[in-house]
Amino acid sequence: MALAGAVHAELPYVAPEDDAEHFGDPARFLFWEPDEKVAGFRNIASIYPTRRIAAGGPVLALPDSETPVNDLTYTFEGESLSIDDYMSRGHVVGLIAVQDGKVVLERYAAGNDAASPWVSFSVAKSVVSMLAGAALLDGYIASVDEPVTAYLPRLKGSAYDDVTIENLLQMASGVQWNEDYADPESDVNTTPLTLVGMYGMLSGKGRVGTAGEVFNYNTAETNLVGALVRAAIGNNLATYLTHKVWQPFGMEADAYWMTHGPGGGELGGCCINATLRDYARIGLFALADGVLADGTRILPEGWMQASTAASKGSDQYGYLWWLWPEGQYRALGIFGQTIAVYPDRNLVVATHGAAPTAVGGEPPRHREAFLAALAAHLDARAAGE
Repeated sequence: MALAGAVHAELPYVAPEDDAEHFGDPARFLFWEPDEKVAGFRNIASIYPTRRIAAGGPVLALPDSETPVNDLTYTFEGESLSIDDYMSRGHVVGLIAVQDGKVVLERYAAGNDAASPWVSFSVAKSVVSMLAGAALLDGYIASVDEPVTAYLPRLKGSAYDDVTIENLLQMASGVQWNEDYADPESDVNTTPLTLVGMYGMLSGKGRVGTAGEVFNYNTAETNLVGALVRAAIGNNLATYLTHKVWQPFGMEADAYWMTHGPGGGELGGCCINATLRDYARIGLFALADGVLADGTRILPEGWMQASTAASKGSDQYGYLWWLWPEGQYRALGIFGQTIAVYPDRNLVVATHGAAPTAVGGEPPRHREAFLAALAAHLDARAAGE
């Protein structure tokens, strides 16, 4: 591929053939060392139980643009930096930008290439949101106003009795939850892996607000959304994703979805492992409003509009999508995973990352500065400047 180039990054280069020597303790997933992240994040299916999302059929081509972006600079704290600087300082191991269906920028680092799968973390949440929409169109779910307990009866008699599907999609259940990744004792770090164990933990949580009123980021509840969709469709999420999106939309490579233990259901809140180009295709599927090339509608008309509309609890969050100004929206995962969708520019930018911390620090600030510069560069080029 003409646009894909190797970049030296601050992250350690780990030769893929040596990955197994750098695998970290599976129980300390969120606290791996830099070399463990590089090796482990691209080998999740070798470390944890997963279920295959099968590619197949014609691949949606992503041809190189006739006018690639090669010399972009961005400013960070008064310093002019290059694309390579962004890869290094942002701890980015894969970067792709697709505008009007063509790749304008694509780079890799730390031993990754276009064939490298990478863990999505919470990018999976936005995919689950789209699967909920598909289940609605298919008639498996009647309405997002239905109570969660209609599909998950194990939660009856708990604080979830008054919670709707829409409340979960908007992270506004009103149920107590602590998502502090840096605290080993927080809810997100102590949730049982098994689905039954997770039900037990969540059933014991108290209510801290009225459902639908207050935003509180909660990965366990997106695991509930995943369980709800599975219950509704009577099938696995990976299988449903395979046949609704992955194959018909033209994903290039198999992906793997982490499960609640061997043989368990997929984690609705985390961990689809896919190549960077297929990350970008997820964004293109959203940009296409869930419609295939042949005109077949997979998502209900208006679903992406509803998904990317501000909720009552937060003007920055929709149905498991983060909202940005000017109609931009994103699927975001910890440690730097990104699918940024710019409808007005017909642009998708995706990254694979291995930032030092799950959230915060300099890498997200570099990302914001870089993405702003890239958008401005493409706008200027379109205007003939």
